[in-house]
Amino acid sequence: MSPELTNTEAIRVITRFEASDGIPEAMRADVRMLGGLLGQVLRESGTPGLFEDVERLRLATIQAFDEETDDAFQRAAAIAESFTIERADEVARAFTCYFHLVNLAEEHQRVRVLRERAGQPGREDAVDTVATAYAQLRREVGDDEARRRLNGLRFQPVFTAHPTEARRRAVSSSIRRLSELLTQHDAASADGSEERRALRRMLEEVDTLWRTAPLRQQKPTPTDEVRTVMGVFDETLFTTVPHVYRRIDDALQGDAAGSVAPVVPAFVRIGSWVGGDRDGNPFVTASVTREAAAIASDHVLRGLERAIERIGRTLTLDADDTPPSAELVERWESFVEAAPELAGEIAARSPEEPHRQVLLFLVHRVHATRTGGDDAYAAPEELLADLRTVQDSLVAAGAARHGFGGIQHLIWQVETYGFHLTELEVRQHSKVHAQALAELDAGGERSAQTDEVLEVFRAIADIQRRYGLRAAGRYVVSFTQSAQDLRNVYRLATYALGDDAPVLDVVPLFETFADLQAAPGILAETVTFPEVAARMAQTGNRLEVMLGYSDSSKDVGPVAANLALYEAQRLIAQWAQESGIELTLFHGRGGALGRGGGPANSAILAQPPHSVDGRFKLTEQGEVIFARYGEPAIAMRHIDQVAAATLLASSPTVEERNSGAAERFAEVARVMDAASRDRFFSLVGAPGFAPWFATVTPLEEIGLLALGSRPARRGLSVESLEDLRAIPWVFAWTQARINLAGWFGLGTALDAVGDEALLRQAYQEWPLLHTLVDNVAMSLAKTDERIARQYLALGDRDDLAQLVLDELELTRSWVIRLTGGDRLLENKPVLQRAVQLRSPYVDALSLLQLRALRALRQADAADQDLPTDPELQRLLLLSVSGVAAGLQNTG
Repeated sequence: MSPELTNTEAIRVITRFEASDGIPEAMRADVRMLGGLLGQVLRESGTPGLFEDVERLRLATIQAFDEETDDAFQRAAAIAESFTIERADEVARAFTCYFHLVNLAEEHQRVRVLRERAGQPGREDAVDTVATAYAQLRREVGDDEARRRLNGLRFQPVFTAHPTEARRRAVSSSIRRLSELLTQHDAASADGSEERRALRRMLEEVDTLWRTAPLRQQKPTPTDEVRTVMGVFDETLFTTVPHVYRRIDDALQGDAAGSVAPVVPAFVRIGSWVGGDRDGNPFVTASVTREAAAIASDHVLRGLERAIERIGRTLTLDADDTPPSAELVERWESFVEAAPELAGEIAARSPEEPHRQVLLFLVHRVHATRTGGDDAYAAPEELLADLRTVQDSLVAAGAARHGFGGIQHLIWQVETYGFHLTELEVRQHSKVHAQALAELDAGGERSAQTDEVLEVFRAIADIQRRYGLRAAGRYVVSFTQSAQDLRNVYRLATYALGDDAPVLDVVPLFETFADLQAAPGILAETVTFPEVAARMAQTGNRLEVMLGYSDSSKDVGPVAANLALYEAQRLIAQWAQESGIELTLFHGRGGALGRGGGPANSAILAQPPHSVDGRFKLTEQGEVIFARYGEPAIAMRHIDQVAAATLLASSPTVEERNSGAAERFAEVARVMDAASRDRFFSLVGAPGFAPWFATVTPLEEIGLLALGSRPARRGLSVESLEDLRAIPWVFAWTQARINLAGWFGLGTALDAVGDEALLRQAYQEWPLLHTLVDNVAMSLAKTDERIARQYLALGDRDDLAQLVLDELELTRSWVIRLTGGDRLLENKPVLQRAVQLRSPYVDALSLLQLRALRALRQADAADQDLPTDPELQRLLLLSVSGVAAGLQNTG
C-alpha cells in the first residue's frame, strides 16, 4: 500500500480536484472561506490533532475519487480504520459540519444566480415561468381560454412529517443564521470593518454548529413536527407566496402592473399531514390534530395582524386628497358603534386618514379572532370583504397604486391562507376503519383504537366550526382496495356524530401495483354512493385521487412503477373527462428518486393528457421542505416553475406530444415493464432477501435515529419486506451508496428492447422515458461501486451481491449511451458539479460508517445476547446523519 501524500502532492490533488469541478468562482470562494472557518474551529475547539486527521482522510478520499484506483481507495479505508472510536466520532462530526456548509454555499450560489437573472428580463433562463407558459397558452388556445385556465390554476404542496430530515432543528437554525451572515459578507466592502465583523460572527456561528450535538436525544413529538413546519411558514412562505403572485402579475401586465386589478389569482394552497397523518403513527391522536390546527391558525393570524398593521401605519392618505367611499365610511361607523373607545383612539392617532383608520381597526378584529375577543371575525370571507372595501375606496379616489399594491398583497395572503394557514388532512389505513366498523356493527365493547377513530371525526367537526371548512375535511384512505374502503369513512363519521358529521372529501390512496390497476373501476363505483354524489354536487363535481409512488416502486421496482403510474393516471383522467368530473390527482412523491423524487416541473410535463388540467398537488417532506421552501428566492423560483409546468401541461402541444409518444412507444413500454419486473422480483423474491437486505444496509440502525415521531415499520420483522415502510427501504439503500430503489431494473429493461437507435429516439421524444432516465442518471451518480461492494460483502451472499452489481453496470452503461458523453450527468453540468463536489467527502463518512457497521455485524454474529456497543452505534448514527446531509435527497 502506498504511503500517505506529501504536502506538495496533497496540494496538487486538491488543486486538480477543485479545477475539474467547474465551480463558479463566487461559490468556490464561499466554500473555501467556510471550509477555512471550520478548519480554524477544529484547531481551536477540537481535541489535539483532530484537524490533521480530518485533512488526512479528506485528501485520501479526494485522491481515491480522482484516480479511481484500488490502491488509493484502500489507503483511504485504512486511514478510517486507524482512528480510535472517539477520533472517528469527531471526524464524522467534522465532515457532517462541512456538508452543512457546502450545502449552504450552494444554496447561496443559487440565490445569487436567481437575483442576477431577475435583473435581466427576457433571458432564455426564464422559459419555465408562469408568464412564459401563459404566453404560449395564449398562442395555442387564444386569450379567453388562456385567461380561463390561468384563473383555474392551482398548486398545492402538502407538507408531511415523514422522517427524512436528519438534521436537528438547532442545526437548521444555526445554518439559517450563517446564511444571513453570508449575505452580509457579500454586501460588505472588501477588507473593511464590515467584512471583518461578518467573518468574526461567521466564525462564532461555525463554532456553534460544531458544538451543537448533531443527533437528537429523543424522537420529536407530532406537535414538535408541527412547530418545525410552522418555522418555514414564518420565515418564508407567508411573505414569499404573495411576492410570487406579484412577480407573475408584473410580467404579464408590464408597466400597468400595480395600477390596475391583478390578473393572477391566489393559486397556491398549503396542505399539511403534520398532526393529521395517523397511518402507522400511534402518537397522532385526535387531540394532536386539534392542537395542530390551533397552532397553524395562531401563526397565520399573528402574521396577518402584523402585516395589516404594517401597511395600515403607512397608509397616511389625507381625506381631502383621497376621499373615502360611502361604503368605507359606513364600515367605519359600524366599527365606532361596536368599539367606540378603541375607534376614538385610532381616530385621534390618524386624524382625517380614513383608510388608515379602517385598516388599524382591522388589526384589532384579527387580534380578537386570534384571542377569542368580542369583535372576532366569524370567517376569513368577512376580512376579505373589509379589505376589498378599502381597496375599492382607494381605487375610486384615484389611489389605485395603493389599492392594488399593499392592500392587494393582504388580499392574496387571506385568499391563500384564510384563518387556518394549512389545509390539514387526516390519513388512516383502510384496515383500521374496517376493524372499527366490525366492532361498532357488532355492538359489543369498543376498543381504545375504535374510540380514537371516532374521536378523530369529532376533532374534524370542531376544527371546521372554529376555522372554516378549508381548515380540515380531506380524509385520505391509505391502501384503498375497494369502493367500500371509502364508504366506510362516511359510516364511521355517522357513528361518531350522526347528522352532525363533518363535511368530508374522502380521498382514495392507490399505492400498490394491483391497486393502481384497479383504480378506475373503484372510482366508478365510488361516485355512485349517495354521500359522495351529494358532496360532488356541492363542489362542482370535483374529485381528488391520490397516487402512491413509494409503495408501488417497492412493490414492482422503479421502472414498472413509473409505467403503472402513467397508465393509471391516463385511465383515471380519461374516465373523469368522460364522466364530467373535475379531477385533481394528488401525487405522493418523496424526496428520493425511489419515491418519485426529482425535478417536479419536468415530471408534470410528462403526465398523460387531462391528468393535470391546471391543478397539481403533491407531498413535500423532510429535507425537501427546507430545500425548496426554506429560502425566499428559491421558494419563489420553485413555485413559479411548478405553476408554469402545471399551466402548460394541458396545452395542446404538450398533451399531443405525450399521448403521441405513449402510442408510438407502447411496445417499448410493454417490453420494459415485463423485463424490469422480472429482474426486480429475481432480487427481492430470492430466498432470504429480507434479512440479507437488513444486513448489508444500516436498515435496523436507521430506526434508532430520532428522525420523526413515526415508527419505521408497521410491526413486522425484517423477515418480511411486505410491511416495511418505503422510506427506510429507500433510505437504507442510499446510506449503503447503492441507491438501488431508484434504478434497479432499468438496465435490464433497456437491454430487453435492445435497439439503441430506437431507444435514443424514445429518450428524445417520449417525456416519460426522458424523465425516468434523467432521474436514474442522478441516482446512479450518487452511487459508488467500490463502497457498495464493501456493504454488499457484509451479507455473505455472493449471488445477490453480484446480481446488484451486474444490474448497476448494465444500467449505468445504457444511461450513458442514451444521455450522451462518457460519464453520467454530462448533459446536466450543474447537477454533475454538485454531485462531484460532495462525493469524496461522502466517501469519507461512508468509510467510517462501514467500519462501525462491520464491527456491529461481527459482534452480532459472534454473540446475539451481548448488548450493542454504544460507541459503535453512535458512530454509525453520526455517519448516517452526515451521509444524509451530503447526498441530500435521501427520503
